[in-house]
Amino acid sequence: MKLTILQENLKRGLNIVNRVTSKSLSLPILNNLLIKTEKNFLNLVTTDLEIGIKWWSLAKIEEEGKTTVPIKILSNFISLLPNKPVEMFLDNSDLIIECQNYKTKIKTFSADDFPIIPKVSEENPVIINSLNFCQSLSQIADIAQPSSARPEIAGVYFLFQKKLLKMVATDSFRLGEKKLALESLDREESAILPQKTIREIINIFSGKEEELQIFLSPSQILLSSFMSETDHPEVQLISRTIEGEYPNYETIIPKEHKTALLLEKNDFLNQVKAASLFSGKISEVKLRADPKKEGVEILSQSPELGEYRSFSPGKVKGEKVEVSFNHRFLIDGILNIKGDNLNFEINGADGPAALKPTGDQNFIYIVMPMKID
Repeated sequence: MKLTILQENLKRGLNIVNRVTSKSLSLPILNNLLIKTEKNFLNLVTTDLEIGIKWWSLAKIEEEGKTTVPIKILSNFISLLPNKPVEMFLDNSDLIIECQNYKTKIKTFSADDFPIIPKVSEENPVIINSLNFCQSLSQIADIAQPSSARPEIAGVYFLFQKKLLKMVATDSFRLGEKKLALESLDREESAILPQKTIREIINIFSGKEEELQIFLSPSQILLSSFMSETDHPEVQLISRTIEGEYPNYETIIPKEHKTALLLEKNDFLNQVKAASLFSGKISEVKLRADPKKEGVEILSQSPELGEYRSFSPGKVKGEKVEVSFNHRFLIDGILNIKGDNLNFEINGADGPAALKPTGDQNFIYIVMPMKID
């Protein structure tokens, strides 16, 4: 193996694939990076056995080959080099790296010991804008929480329909659903992705606006972006999916409400944050809404700290209501509302409440009230 590549290109690729290397004592090969040369391309591969990342770049290839090296030492060394051509070649069991006045030798390991990345059929892709996809996904990504008892709700649910992608996450106390328009599909597919995979998708593919192709198999998902110079893939992320059937979440979304609030988002958010400072150990923030007062009163109290009371003006329709929420769940929902105003639909002190952007039917955040004895 012998190749030449510009330092900044190699550094960018290492930063991408370095995200899923595993610090494994039982399987030390997972600490390594697989380096391959294929025709005119350099290919870098890492995996933690749940997620695999592949990155390609055009390079000057003089001899083809493959090897593995510890990614930490390679990545740290490359980051210190000047932005000049980097020459890499194998010398017996060592990888020699030269760049301007720098030269090093890194011990290699057999590429045959590197885990095989599962193959996913690259036929009939779902095509989506990467920037819109990642921005949408970030609105619900943090809702799901680890659950050994119910692993199916520990991930994010994807439902691909003919012209629509629904993304859903819940932790049983709250739920978020985001809809995204798709090019017309001739099929319906679904999958549950681990939250770690979701975070890596957002980190890797949100950097620029480009076409992203998504492929599903019964137990894996593949996401692929492409080089600007050619139709060859630049980055591929392959992940296992979570087995199981996602709950029928649509039954949780209320079809009607008893009280509807229209509020200025930032004012309401800041007042809830202020109330959270006095919410005590149970994290309770109480809301009182009355159509006669044109707004919502926000209250909290703590025997140790004191109490808080404020008023956020807005429009109130329907019944008078007093209801308590966990301030963290409420703040998370408000933060993910896009725009200057929000709709807050409440179903009494015990029913599910819904936060929605005004004039946008593509996002909804459901939060359950706290039951205080």
